[in-house]
Amino acid sequence: MLKQSLLALAVSSVAMSAAAQEPTSAELYELIKQQQKQIEALQQKLEETDKKVVITEQDLGAKIEATADAVEQSVAAGGASKTSIGGYGELHLNRLNGVNGKADKNQIDFHRFVLFFGHQFNNKVRFYSEFELEHALAGEGKPGEVELEQAYIEWDYAANHSAQAGVFLVPVGILNETHEPDTFYGVERNSVESAIVPSTWWEGGLNFKGELAEGLSYNLAAHSGLYLDVIGDPGNEKNPEYKIRSGREKVANAPADTFAYTGRIKYTPAPGLELAATLQYQDDLLQGSDALGQGKLDATLFEAHAVYQAGDFGLRALYAQWALNDMIDDVKDGASEQAGWYLEPSYRINENWGAFIRYSTWDNQAGASNDTDTVEWNVGANYWVAPTAVLKFDVMQQEVGGSETYEGFNLGVGYSF
Repeated sequence: MLKQSLLALAVSSVAMSAAAQEPTSAELYELIKQQQKQIEALQQKLEETDKKVVITEQDLGAKIEATADAVEQSVAAGGASKTSIGGYGELHLNRLNGVNGKADKNQIDFHRFVLFFGHQFNNKVRFYSEFELEHALAGEGKPGEVELEQAYIEWDYAANHSAQAGVFLVPVGILNETHEPDTFYGVERNSVESAIVPSTWWEGGLNFKGELAEGLSYNLAAHSGLYLDVIGDPGNEKNPEYKIRSGREKVANAPADTFAYTGRIKYTPAPGLELAATLQYQDDLLQGSDALGQGKLDATLFEAHAVYQAGDFGLRALYAQWALNDMIDDVKDGASEQAGWYLEPSYRINENWGAFIRYSTWDNQAGASNDTDTVEWNVGANYWVAPTAVLKFDVMQQEVGGSETYEGFNLGVGYSF
């Protein structure tokens, strides 16, 4: 197009000049020479322009290639960003004086060091895991353990509904699924959820969850169950086992003769308020061993709790009860009923400080006629140095069967990210 325009301009210029003055042959020859020079100059510029166009096209090609590389790198980086890492940990100092013949408990312990690993395969499938070192040092004769608390694939098979397959935390209680140290008061986790729920509690199997309506969610799970070794090893201090907490096998070459079934309904009718109830049934805590010579030892767990946060005021309340077949009473009197509850009001003084008081009571032989329940008081404070990093302090007093056993204090530091 540019070439045609230049030629048209040259021809029209010659015609106009001839029409205006009718020059002589010499003048006309000179004019033609000048026009020829102009044409040559324009052609040279045109060639330079063509070269620039070629160069520009080359640059554009290079830029497109570079952009493609950048896109590939971005995609690769995107894949990496779909993998997430997190964790939490907590250090505890217990200074508890034993009373009425109970030994003192003066110890410092890095109780938990936990790493989370997760990966988003696509917008419907993800992986989540929790890897934990307890008590800092694991191995034969060491106080700690290396544990795989969670490792499951979650699939959103429908809108607001998903399924988990693998090792997951049993949907029960307040702390069992959310137990990062910056999310609760007290250096140690509350004793009722440890002794009765029993938190932290994980099993292997399938867990379906979702929302039935706004604020109303459910869990339905079929998973591995507890196992009580009611015969035991004479050298085992837990012998014979009758406490529910002793039955956790942690999905480590665990017996799977029978399974357990758990259902939970959670209702959050207003911001800051959570109401939930869990029911679990397992038809044989002996896992088919018939160790008591009376058949299966079935058990049912019922747990209900409320969590309320209104401004700076907070309240947690939980009740949990196990009903076991009466045959367990042959192992330990009253063990067919194991129950407990606690109440914990708290107040957030400012952005950093919060205070609480907690009353707990539980009994792993609640069916016995004698006084076997444990009562514990904790009063203390948290100081959040950052939103998910906290220093903790509490004073504790504990009684078993009406006789004081421990009194003292606990200090702790915890974090999550």
